[in-house]
Amino acid sequence: MIELIGEANAAGAGLVSACGEIGICLRTLKRWRKAFGGDGDGEDRRKGSPRDVAHRLSEEERQRILLTCNQPEYASLPPGQIVPALADQGLYIGSESSFYRVLNQAGQCHRRGRARLPQEPRSVPRLRADRPNALWSWDISFLPTTVRGVWLYLYLVVDVWSRKVVAWDVAEVESAEIAADLVQRACLKERYRRPSGFGSHQCHQPPLILHADNGNAMRGATLESRLEEMGVLRSFSRPRVSNDNPYSESLFRTVKYRPDYPRRPFASKDEACVWVAAFVDWYNHRHRHSGIKFVTPHQRHSGAATAICLQRADVYETARRANPSRWSRSTRCWRQPEAEWINKPPEEEPKLILALHLIQAA
Repeated sequence: MIELIGEANAAGAGLVSACGEIGICLRTLKRWRKAFGGDGDGEDRRKGSPRDVAHRLSEEERQRILLTCNQPEYASLPPGQIVPALADQGLYIGSESSFYRVLNQAGQCHRRGRARLPQEPRSVPRLRADRPNALWSWDISFLPTTVRGVWLYLYLVVDVWSRKVVAWDVAEVESAEIAADLVQRACLKERYRRPSGFGSHQCHQPPLILHADNGNAMRGATLESRLEEMGVLRSFSRPRVSNDNPYSESLFRTVKYRPDYPRRPFASKDEACVWVAAFVDWYNHRHRHSGIKFVTPHQRHSGAATAICLQRADVYETARRANPSRWSRSTRCWRQPEAEWINKPPEEEPKLILALHLIQAA
């Protein structure tokens, strides 16, 4: 353990954090080092508390608590109800905490009732896109109409790697059938084919992943079966965590805060479709996106962004050679991002290195 802590400390981890991973304090580490470095044999001489608790419950009192709790009149009651009931009869066997402790040690303290058991938190979705049509994100947003309380629904599917809107639709209802048709049209338009061996270990090409939140349309059986036919995997955000679907949320904010977004509600579905079509054309072919080094989504999706960024780098390098005194550092980086993430995992820390070493040692 001392050697592992020393290795983690050399890698950059603090001694207090490294000791905490093992479950000891810094003083224990210093005592161990002194024992190994001096004449000591390095034995752990901790023997626990030598105190004899005089007021500890006897075995007879423990059995009496168990027998009392197992009586038919108390079998369905918690200790919080049993202790006051005994006090009303003039009996005191033990405190409420003692009842809980004895029941827990005897394995009789369990959750009862028809309420659902506490659920484990859903794992964080960590999705990586390193090419076009590897990861799509989609969502539905409201579009106001001239009729109060009546809305139109805007469906948008965006490629996470290139930020290109690969499919869109405006409907009067929110349904999984419309979403299934929309995704199918997007797959046909992008020429996505079901990978050979999909669903088995022989699948060599990673399938397309469709990420969404937990709405009714996203979890519909119709959409699920259609995606299975096309060879597309599904991914969902955690409940009530909007950050798990950031690309769709950012896209809808761009939609709603465009300068040409109508100040008045849409009079009809056709009017909304005309405006959304114009927006998608501008967004895909003329909008220089800041997340992809200010190229258009279509340029990145088609692969032309690499040559454009190389030309920009040459322009900057030429300007630097012409006036080197104006450049204190290197030129601006125009290199395209290699991958895009939904919930990128944190960088490996020295503390994690120590944990891996401990697992291997065990």
